[in-house]
Amino acid sequence: MLHRAGLDAPFRGSEARALGLVSRGELYGPRFVRLFPDVFAPGALEPDLAVRSLAAYLLVRDRGGVLAGYSAARLLGADCAPRNAPAEVLVPGYVRAHRGLRIGYASVPEPDVTLAAGCRVTTAPRTGWDLARRLPLVEAVVAVDALAHRTAFDPADLLARRAGEPGARGCRRLASVVALSDPRAESPMETRLRVGLVRAGLPVPEVQCPIVDEHGFTLARVDLAYPAARLAVEYDGALHFDRRRAELDRRRDSLLARYGWETLRLVADDVGIGLFQTTQRVRDILELRGRPA
Repeated sequence: MLHRAGLDAPFRGSEARALGLVSRGELYGPRFVRLFPDVFAPGALEPDLAVRSLAAYLLVRDRGGVLAGYSAARLLGADCAPRNAPAEVLVPGYVRAHRGLRIGYASVPEPDVTLAAGCRVTTAPRTGWDLARRLPLVEAVVAVDALAHRTAFDPADLLARRAGEPGARGCRRLASVVALSDPRAESPMETRLRVGLVRAGLPVPEVQCPIVDEHGFTLARVDLAYPAARLAVEYDGALHFDRRRAELDRRRDSLLARYGWETLRLVADDVGIGLFQTTQRVRDILELRGRPA
């Protein structure tokens, strides 16, 4: 049942008013923001995908709807959606379109439904099935990697499901998605980098590779590595620009260098608009260090 603490998250305005938790004037005042018809959230709450997904569920829950796609992935712990991705729902009947909401029309079988954050959402295997068939190849791998890393979902299950639904739209490319996936990947950008290297014809790098000394002591664990060439490839997100973290990275790189390892640190542009140049850099380093690519 809705109570005053529930007003800290998305809520139905009609329910809150019926319970006397908020007046109409308060509801439409500066304290709250309307996300969907009769669905509100605190104005101070950042309307990220998780918040918008919770709001979308309130909109469709009484119509048999479930959260799906990127919304389901987010509530299952797999943060793989692009910035400003719409909330996603599957409903068995018509629901009016709304800005910031992606609507799919389907009845979802109960085995494909689970609970997350108090919402009915598609399971990890079903979510992976839906996203992998519709997204561009690289983003499909990103979603599958994230789901597999955060849940017990096995990417190979996509191929088993395809065998049972061979005519499903987009299923032909699933073998490519599964072949490129790796549940060890810890971030979308790491996956994008790895897939970019492989699609450029470079060897498949080791993922989350431990680097050990002569005694078997672990010196570091790197995002991607080519052990034969002693090349570590690291993606540096925003956290790495913190002064203390940057100093720790520098010390670790120096330590690995004493053991013959070269560390290539990359940022967002190196994986985005500069991906071609990045693959060339990696190719050149591998050749210089005696590992032709």
